[in-house]
Amino acid sequence: MARARSTPTATRLNRDASRLVSLALALHSSGSRVEDQYWESELGTLLTKLMRTSNDATIDSALDHLSKTNLGGYEVLIEQAETLSESCVIEKDGARYDVLLIVAPIVAWTRYSIPACDISDGMITELQRHLQSHVLAANTQLAILPRLASLDQMPRSFCETWEWLLKLGAHALGLPGALPKLNVEPDGFNMLADTRYLVAAVAIPEGQPLFRWQEEPGSLGDGRVQCLENWGRATQPLFAELLAGCGFEILVPDAYYVSNREADRRVRPLSVKAAVSWLGSALKIEPSQLRAVVAGCGEQRIDEYRIGFTQKNQNEVVYGCLWPLYGKEEDQPLMDNEPTPIDTVDEIAALLKECGVTDIRRLPGTLPPDFCEDCGAPHFPNPSGEMVHAELPEDADTAPAHFH
Repeated sequence: MARARSTPTATRLNRDASRLVSLALALHSSGSRVEDQYWESELGTLLTKLMRTSNDATIDSALDHLSKTNLGGYEVLIEQAETLSESCVIEKDGARYDVLLIVAPIVAWTRYSIPACDISDGMITELQRHLQSHVLAANTQLAILPRLASLDQMPRSFCETWEWLLKLGAHALGLPGALPKLNVEPDGFNMLADTRYLVAAVAIPEGQPLFRWQEEPGSLGDGRVQCLENWGRATQPLFAELLAGCGFEILVPDAYYVSNREADRRVRPLSVKAAVSWLGSALKIEPSQLRAVVAGCGEQRIDEYRIGFTQKNQNEVVYGCLWPLYGKEEDQPLMDNEPTPIDTVDEIAALLKECGVTDIRRLPGTLPPDFCEDCGAPHFPNPSGEMVHAELPEDADTAPAHFH
């Protein structure tokens, strides 16, 4: 998922971090599945120990070191950390169950605020019935978090994700324990297009299929597509009630991290389109009277693009959008003096022009991914190359409000 890891990385590796680096490099260099399994087991033992003690700092420092020295090893370690924090085995009455943390993302857009809200018991029952009818395999047990959550309310580290997995997994199996605690959502920045998440844990006897498309792959592997279509049709009225005043797209429920990344990809162009439309209304101007400033942001490399909107011939940023990078998009140059990747910036520029914004400024190099210390809102680039807080002019219509 696109979020900064919450724990600052250390400049020197402790013993466990050094061991993580060595094991990740060994797995990356492995020449067979048999050897893979050995290194995966060693990594799994150490990562589980660190997650059990909420030691995100050690995991983060190992990842930080590998991101600067060996991207192959970095990808191996982050894949293992994601796998182990979103899935586990839980025992109950002598039986072993595979447990997976899943999310069902809903990408929403509006001229109002997108709600993050509690879900009634009756609606939880309906959503559970549709998940088990259209998405999950037979004999699965399920627990749904009774909240349509925003990204900021979700886990912010591997250890937090692992904690959510264990707590929701226990509920799925009817074991005692508290539900996960939501993180506090900052008040400083309303998104016109954003994702809301239905979060659940699914348990199945060890080794059995968990998803319906594993039981019924369909011709040419289209089982997942059919499951999505059935899930979307069945749940559209329920999500329309929860997301009043919003347009939305329902995505297929899947494992925690892959679903988050897919939702973030889908929301990127929608956020730009919604911003241009809303700014035109709020400022009472045409899109051609807006300027967009695009900057790559990150620590050692470009991890995301930030788009700051100003009125033409003005420097004050009135709104901004985030464009995080994933997968192959993350193969960005590590040094500021290397060529900036063209494809992503061109995609953003083409989208802005499609929306009617023709004054587009691209800033060279890599800027820091700054956030407001008071409200937590991201800063956005102005035409002078500074990262600043977005502020609407006093005479503009109000910022996105709740729909009534």
